[in-house]
Amino acid sequence: MLTWIVLAVVLLALVVLAVAVRAVLTRLPALHRAAVALQRRQAEAQALAGSAEALQERAEALQDRLAATQRRVELIKAKRRG
Repeated sequence: MLTWIVLAVVLLALVVLAVAVRAVLTRLPALHRAAVALQRRQAEAQALAGSAEALQERAEALQDRLAATQRRVELIKAKRRG
């Protein structure tokens, strides 16, 4: 009698495990598509980060040129006054 109870519990556990595995396996294609989409977005984000860094460097260079131009204008104004 105890053997049948143990066998029933083991079979029930196997059925529950099979149902859980089936649920996971049915979702694998959607999870794969989501993973591929995330990798694509990560690549896009890295490309945008590179572009942003280049733009930041260009803005800093332009700011330096603007400061130099402002100094020249001040020198020209000072020469005209004096």
